[in-house]
Amino acid sequence: MHEVSINASLSGIPLQIAVISSDLEKVVESINSPISNFAWGWPTLILIALTGILYMFGLRFMPIRKIPYGFRMLFQGSTSDLKNGQISPFQALMTSLSATIGTGNIAGVAGAIAVGGPGAVFWMWIIAFFGIATKYAETVLAVHFRELDPLGNPVGGPMYYIKNGLGERWKWLGGLFALFGMLAGFGIGNGVQCFEVSSALELIGIPKLLTGIVLATLVFVVIIGGIKRIASAASAIVPVMALLYMFACLLIISINFSLLPNAFSTIFSNAFTGKAAASGTFVQVILMGFKRGIFSNEAGLGSAPIAHASSSTNEPVKQGTVAMLGTFIDTILICTLTALVIIITGAYQSGISGSDLSIAAFNTGINGSGWIVTFGLVVFAFTTVLGWSFYGERCTEFLFGVKAILPFRLVWVAVVVIGSVAGDRGVVWAVADTLNGLMALPNLIALVLLSGTVFKLSRQYRFGS
Repeated sequence: MHEVSINASLSGIPLQIAVISSDLEKVVESINSPISNFAWGWPTLILIALTGILYMFGLRFMPIRKIPYGFRMLFQGSTSDLKNGQISPFQALMTSLSATIGTGNIAGVAGAIAVGGPGAVFWMWIIAFFGIATKYAETVLAVHFRELDPLGNPVGGPMYYIKNGLGERWKWLGGLFALFGMLAGFGIGNGVQCFEVSSALELIGIPKLLTGIVLATLVFVVIIGGIKRIASAASAIVPVMALLYMFACLLIISINFSLLPNAFSTIFSNAFTGKAAASGTFVQVILMGFKRGIFSNEAGLGSAPIAHASSSTNEPVKQGTVAMLGTFIDTILICTLTALVIIITGAYQSGISGSDLSIAAFNTGINGSGWIVTFGLVVFAFTTVLGWSFYGERCTEFLFGVKAILPFRLVWVAVVVIGSVAGDRGVVWAVADTLNGLMALPNLIALVLLSGTVFKLSRQYRFGS
C-alpha cells in the first residue's frame, strides 16, 4: 500500500515540473517581450544599417576592395612575436570565428527561413555586406584604444574605446556595454548554443543532462587556461570543421544543381513580399533576416573586436582587414550554403524550425546525412561557447576587475549544464535576441561618434601590394 502511494506521488512530479517550467517561461516571456520591442525596434535596426552604410561609403568601399588584402595579412601574421599581444592575428580571427560560427549558421539560418521565408536570406546578405565595414571599424578602434590590465594582458573592445576614445565622461556607456555583453554571453554564447546541441543529440537518444555535463567538462578544461588555450583550440578546430561543413553543403548543392537557379529566384522574389513568411508580412521577412544575420556574424555587437584586441599586431587597420573576413566567411559563405541546402531540398516547407530543419534538409538532400549537421552543430557550438567565454570574461573584468575572472569562469561552466537541460527554444532565442540588441546600442553609438578616428587611421595606413 505504501509503495503504491509513493509511486503515485512520484508519478506526479514530472507533471508538476512541467507546469512550473511552463509558468516560468511565461513570466520570462512577459518580461522579455517589451524589452525586446525596444532593443529590436525599427530605430535600432535602422541604426545598425546606417552605421554600416556610414562606414562603407565613408571608406569608399575599401573593406570590400581589400578582402584579398585581408586574406594575405591573415597568413602573414607572426605566431612567435607576441610582445604586443597574447595571440597572433590568425588566432584572433579564429577565436572570433569560433564565437560566430555556431548555431547561428545552422539553427539560426533555419529559423530565419522558417519564420521569414526564403526572402529573409536576402536581408541577411544586405546586413552582412555593410556589416563587413562595421566589423572593420570595430576592430580598428579596439586595437587603437586598447590598454594593459593589472595582469599585463592587452584588453580592448567597445568598453575600452568608449572610455579611451570618447573620454571618462562616457565611461558609463562603456559600463553599459560591458554589462549587456556579460549577460548576452550567457544567452547568445552559452545557453542558446548548449540548448541547440542537447536538443539535436536528444534526437539520437542522448539525454540532455549527459550532454550538458560532458560539454561543461570540456569547456572547463579549455577556458581555465585563458585566451591562449582558447585561441589554440579555436585555431585547430574552426578551420577544419568549417571546411568540412562547407564541403558537405556543396556536395548536396551539386547533386541538386539544376534547382540552384530556382533557389536564388525564390530568395529574391520572396525578399520584397511576405510570401512564405510565417506571419505573411514583409516586415517579418526583413526583421528575421536582420536579426539572424546579426546573430550569425555579430557585426555591430562589438564582440569580435574584444578578441582582436589581444592580437600581436600593432597596426589597427591591418587587424581590421583581418577581422572583417569573419563576416564574409560566416554569413556570405557558410550561412548562404546552409540556406541553399534548406531551400533546394524544399525542407523549409515542412513546418519545422531550428537545427531540426537543417537536419531534415540534409537528410532530404542525401539520405542519412543529417548526422553531419548534428556533428557540425556540436563542434561549432562548443567553439562558440569557448569564444564567448572570453568576451564575457573581458566584460566582467572591465566591471569588477581581474579578481572576478575565476568566479566568472566557474559560473560560465555551470550555465553550460543549465542551458543544456532548461528552457524552450522560442524563449531561449527570444531572450538571446533581446540581449543582442541591448549590447549593440552602446557600441553603435560609439562607432558613429568615433567614425572620424577610423577614417583618419585608414587614410594614413599604407596598404601593401
